[in-house]
Parts: sequence; C-alpha cells; structure tokens
Amino acid sequence: MRFLLCILALCLALPVAAQEATPTPDRSATGGAQTLEDIMARQRGEQVAPKTGDAAGAARDLSGQLGTLGGASDPELWRALRYGSADITVSSGGEVASVLMQDGGMAWLEFRKGPLATYGGYLLLGTLALLLVFFVLRGRIRLDYEKTGRTVTRFKSFERAAHWLLAGSFILLGITGLLTLFGRMFVAPYISKEFNATLLMGAKLIHNNVAWAFEVALIAVFCLWVWHNIPNRTDFTWFAQAGGIVGSKHPPAKKFNGGQKIIFWSVILLGASISLTGVSLLFPFEFPMFLKTFDILRSVGITELPFYGPLPTDLAPHEEMQYAQAWHAIVAFVLMAIIIAHIYIGSVGMEGAYDAMGSGEVDEAWARQHHSLWLEELEEEGKAAPKDATPAQ
Repeated sequence: MRFLLCILALCLALPVAAQEATPTPDRSATGGAQTLEDIMARQRGEQVAPKTGDAAGAARDLSGQLGTLGGASDPELWRALRYGSADITVSSGGEVASVLMQDGGMAWLEFRKGPLATYGGYLLLGTLALLLVFFVLRGRIRLDYEKTGRTVTRFKSFERAAHWLLAGSFILLGITGLLTLFGRMFVAPYISKEFNATLLMGAKLIHNNVAWAFEVALIAVFCLWVWHNIPNRTDFTWFAQAGGIVGSKHPPAKKFNGGQKIIFWSVILLGASISLTGVSLLFPFEFPMFLKTFDILRSVGITELPFYGPLPTDLAPHEEMQYAQAWHAIVAFVLMAIIIAHIYIGSVGMEGAYDAMGSGEVDEAWARQHHSLWLEELEEEGKAAPKDATPAQ
C-alpha cells in the first residue's frame, strides 16, 4: 500500500517539476515582453514560460505609459507629449516625426471652421451687398462726353494676356479654395459626402497647379505696370474728390488713377503673401516662415499683436503649417473682396471700362474723362489726335 502511494505522489509531482524546469526564453530584445515565438507556441498548445515581475517591469520601462496593462499612469508624460516637450527619439523623419501629439492643431481646427469661415463669408457677402447698394444709389458711371469714334490703345495684347492670366487663375484659386473650406458645411450635408470628396479632390488638383500660373502672371503684371503705379501728387486730388463722386468733374489722372493704384498694390502685396504661404503649403515643412517672422517683429520691439496676444517663441513644424494655412486663407479672403469690387468697376460699374481689357482700345472721350493727363501725354507723343472731345448735349 505504501508503495502504491509513493508511485502516485511521484506521478503527480512530475508535471510540476517539468513546469518548473521549463527554461525561460531570452526576451531581452523586447525588454521582457512576450515575443512572436511565445505567441505561436501558445497557439500550438505548448507551455509558455510566464513573465516574471522583473520582466513586466522592464516592459513598462521600455514603452512607458503604452506598456503592459496595469502600468502606472504618468500624467507628466502625457502632458509632455501633448505640448511637444517630451524627449522623443526617432530613427527617421527628423523633427517632424518626433511630434506625436500637437495641441495647437485643435486651436487651428476650431479657428478654421469657426472665425475664419464665419467672418470670411461675411466679408464676401458684405462686399457684394455694399456694391449692390452703391449701384442702386449711384447707378452706372456714364460718360460726360460724346464718343468721338477715335480710339487710343490703352493696353497692348501682352499686357491684356498677363492681366487675364492673373484674373482667370485667381478666380479658379478662389473658387477651389472656397470649396475646400465650405464643402463640408454646404456640399456634403445637402448633396452627399461622396460627391463632396470627389469635388474636393478635383479642387485640390486645380488649386495646386493653377497656383503656378497665378505666380507667373503676378510677376509679369508687376514688371509691366509698377512704374505707372508709383504714387504722385495727382493721387491726392483723386482721393479728395473720391474719383469724381465729389465735385462737378472727374479729377485728372495719369495712366492709373489713385483707386487703380490701390488695386494694383493690393494685388501685388497680398498676392505675393498668398504665393509665399502657398509654396510653403505645397512643400510641407520645407519653408517655415512664421517663427522667423515673429523673431523679426520681436527684434523691433513688437512682442504681441492685437487680437492675438504674445508672439510665440517656439513653433513645432506642424504649427508652422497651420499658421501658413490660416494666413493663406485670411489674406485670400481680403484679396477676394478687393477683386470683387474691381470686377464691378471694370464691368457694370463704369461705362467703357471693359474696353480697356477687352479690345485694349478706349474711346478718346473715355480717356479724357478718366485719365486726362495720360491722354495729354499721348497727344504730345502723336499717339492721339490733339482735339478736345465735344461735351454731351
């Protein structure tokens, strides 16, 4: 009987001894975490050595808060990740790849779908409303003289080509930009998300490629007309009479009057700003501009801006892109409002204005009324007949 009991105890002890004798695999490469071989062995029904307390601790030390279940929470690590102050080491990708969480992204998103869309939309709609009211009250600006039937060349074909390339590309950029900003609000809910996605893919393709035509035309327009748009004393008279609205006759002007010079420099300066931020967005993280701009402002004593607050002293690469996108859109809204007013004056707002960019030829009566000094220069050069237009009866 005693012999049988000894045999039974020995049989029960053998599995325990075998389990205790199972060698612990080398998991140093994973810091103690189980390996792929462990997982495959468990699926085959084989015995897998458990993780020891030291191994579990090593795994937690290796991966921090993202370690094994039961690991201690580290709020300081989360805070450092969120605000970009954690010490992150990456094998490739540089500084961009080391940004795991970027808190500024939420502020940018809220600004984009909130104030940017709201006030930008109000600006465009308000501009259209004001022009409609002005047209109702003032009507179309008519000629004070009878047409002579003689024309003078206002703009040559190359000048008109540069203008229309600039105008056409900007209109396409404006439409595609507005679709990108407002598509989710006004297209997706009422048509479909699939249609909005397809529309935005096409808008992105057009926007990114037409941008180069806009920049080429911007440079051409600047080179062609910059000397004619240098401010001079006649501009003060033009502004004092509000371009002819105040007073009994139109103020004298050279090839470009004061209002046209405002349009020209708005297009050049705002268009250049849009172009620079656009290039930065086309090549992400390659051309950061805003931290350098903030450093320049601080160097001249500007440490904060109205409606913004203190200037940042450090920006993550993603924040640079967010600043570029926000500024790109803000300036584009302002320029779109200016161009809407320009289109109004050049079409229904003023009689004969479209001829200047249509055929390039304007009647001498129109030139004498709106650009009398320029017409006198042409008469002196023999490019216009030295004969006064006859006042309308």
